[in-house]
Amino acid sequence: MKPVKIGILGLGTVGGGTVNVLQRNAAVIRGRAGRDIIITRACAKDLTRQRICDTQGIQLTTDPFEVVNDPDIDIILELMGGQSPAKELVLQAIANGKHVVTANKALIALHGNEIFKKASECGVTVAFEAAVAGGVPIIKAIREGLSGNQIEWLAGIINGTGNFILTEMRDKGRDFSDVLAEAQALGYAEADPTFDVEGIDAGHKLTILASIAFGIPLQFDKVYTEGITGITRDDVEYAEELGYRIKHLGIARKTAVGIELRVHPTLIPERRLIANVDGVKNAVLVYGDAVGPTLYYGAGAGAEPTASAVVADIVDVVRALTSDPENRVPHLAFQPNAIVEQPILSAEQFTTAYYLRLTAEDKPGVLAEVTKILAEHNISIEAIIQKEPQLGFTTLPVIMLTQKTLEKEMNAAIAEIEALSSITGKVSRIRLETLG
Repeated sequence: MKPVKIGILGLGTVGGGTVNVLQRNAAVIRGRAGRDIIITRACAKDLTRQRICDTQGIQLTTDPFEVVNDPDIDIILELMGGQSPAKELVLQAIANGKHVVTANKALIALHGNEIFKKASECGVTVAFEAAVAGGVPIIKAIREGLSGNQIEWLAGIINGTGNFILTEMRDKGRDFSDVLAEAQALGYAEADPTFDVEGIDAGHKLTILASIAFGIPLQFDKVYTEGITGITRDDVEYAEELGYRIKHLGIARKTAVGIELRVHPTLIPERRLIANVDGVKNAVLVYGDAVGPTLYYGAGAGAEPTASAVVADIVDVVRALTSDPENRVPHLAFQPNAIVEQPILSAEQFTTAYYLRLTAEDKPGVLAEVTKILAEHNISIEAIIQKEPQLGFTTLPVIMLTQKTLEKEMNAAIAEIEALSSITGKVSRIRLETLG
């Protein structure tokens, strides 16, 4: 069989790592794909820049459309990131009858419905394993390995930057701002870390996971996102004291009234395996009705871990080149006509337990006022810690864990508690999931 020819858009970290893996493991990849895979063209912004890969024998250009419009190329690797011109290039590649492999989570989360529709019309495949959790094969696991299950829920640490920050805060007692600065110095966080620390990056990935898990359209605009910038060193310590750890989770859950899509800091019991995933690692816990809980763990970013997922997609595409498009694995796990709209719950409709931290005056009756408000909103208390006031202070911290309740009720209760004259400042609230 003639070799399959690859064109790469972007020769940065992931693009360079992909070139290295394809070249170093050429023999084993050929054995698995059944054909040679050759990189013939690549696009980069700066052709003079020193790279992590050997580009000898690869025709380089600064114009990505030259690569996309090359009639000899079979598969386009979109490894540029961002929405534009990535979207235009991918759609052009599809129109040209080329298969596409991408690591671009924002592109898939925001434009995937349009892209997959166009790919189906043109009989080509768009593969995106590397878009979620780097080298962890979570897309394939849900889409194929768990295809006999009804997925009930999934929860994932799907942003390594946030996980690194929370790990350092817990292990070394450091403040958020201090660890963020180190994460930027180490290259884990961008100069503008908003996407990582505010949950937007994780929201893109959760959008994709929920779609393949539940057979719903991609809809990032309905994902509730909350960042970790409000997490304090005290919160981390109190959580540990209560037997929990704080992780920045993406959670998708199917309920009787709709689907929850949410990204936020979460207390989880320290005995859970996912609670012990530290540093920049990613992990996704998936619960299927037949298999029960399954955990997928590994490197969520980096040149070669991400390249591992990119190359796996290339092999899958090459294996399917001669198959009837109707018999290929569907892009979003379900056949296109089986993907249906389902209600997506608003934040006020979430049901979960809570960690509450409030600052109260050190005098009798304050706690009774707080618990009375919670009771009026049908919120049961699981545990309370009341700390001693610091020398010279007339207030003290009170920490509560509640049982599961409707978020709407919790919002109303917090507003009433904050209005009490005996309560100082805002009530800190972190959701709690047992993941049992």
